[in-house]
Amino acid sequence: MRAVRLLALGLSLGGAAVSSAQTRAVTGTVRTDTLWSPSLGAYKALVVYLPPSYRTADRTRFPLLVYLHGRSGNERNWVDAGALHRTMDSLARSGAPEAIIAMPDGDDGWYATWNQLGDVNACRADTTRREPAATYCVPWTRYDDYIARDIVSHMDARYRTKANRESRGIAGLSMGGFGAITVALQYPDVFAAAASHSGVVSPRYLGPTPFAPPPRYANTTAELQAAAGNLWSELRWVMGKDTIGWNARDPGQLAQRLQLRAALGGPPLPQLMFDVGVADAYVDQNRDVHATLTRLGVPHRYAEWPGAHSWSYWQAHAAESLQFLLGNVAGR
Repeated sequence: MRAVRLLALGLSLGGAAVSSAQTRAVTGTVRTDTLWSPSLGAYKALVVYLPPSYRTADRTRFPLLVYLHGRSGNERNWVDAGALHRTMDSLARSGAPEAIIAMPDGDDGWYATWNQLGDVNACRADTTRREPAATYCVPWTRYDDYIARDIVSHMDARYRTKANRESRGIAGLSMGGFGAITVALQYPDVFAAAASHSGVVSPRYLGPTPFAPPPRYANTTAELQAAAGNLWSELRWVMGKDTIGWNARDPGQLAQRLQLRAALGGPPLPQLMFDVGVADAYVDQNRDVHATLTRLGVPHRYAEWPGAHSWSYWQAHAAESLQFLLGNVAGR
């Protein structure tokens, strides 16, 4: 466990002996693309990490990982606050497989197709928002298609990715953790593995607190609002005001539906991993999904660690999701 945490901080056991020339040789490149998203009807920014050997091994193709930011975040969060590129470089120095990483701008869209279109005019009139209206106030709110289709298509067309489902993984934190799990379960033809850090993964969960079976879920509009808390102003647009829309986007129910499809010859379930800090406000939601997947017999990896809903937690555990995804998509 200690070795993993050292890697997550961008260190390695033999790091002191690595010369500056060797360090440069195993350092990836971070760049920013702009792409047109048909699913959103807007131009979006996309941060891309290219692994160290991308420049020299000009015929090699690499697995693709997609990392999603959280609420109020942007495409640079995983680099600027999470140092994900440094963690990936550190893993590469230790002998881990290399991968291309795409870090898209997901607004506060929850990586889902909204239950109803947002109010674009009101969004454009909002002067408190930091991001320009031209890229944030999108006319179409199909954020899951944006990730699974537009981002993946852009990466496969522009970079030397291994353009197949078996070579793709997706991960995210908080809102992005919800997005990573739900997008992978909705698009099992696109992603073979998904990981969530501190995800909002059971939004209908009402209690008990701390988690204990049997769980209670919101069934009325008032209960949905209570379960959502300060997220209600966004989630009512994304999921609606009744349980039909919430159930359609619920990770546990998505897993159950995909499990039934797989049993009938449909696409297999992606490999799943999620973790959460014991002091995190969403720890009981994660415990609930862990219990649900266990009851369904859906294979998954689950862990709780010391920590809260913070970048110090996410940076410390990013190496674990990278290693999990690479273990399931590298070499395919």
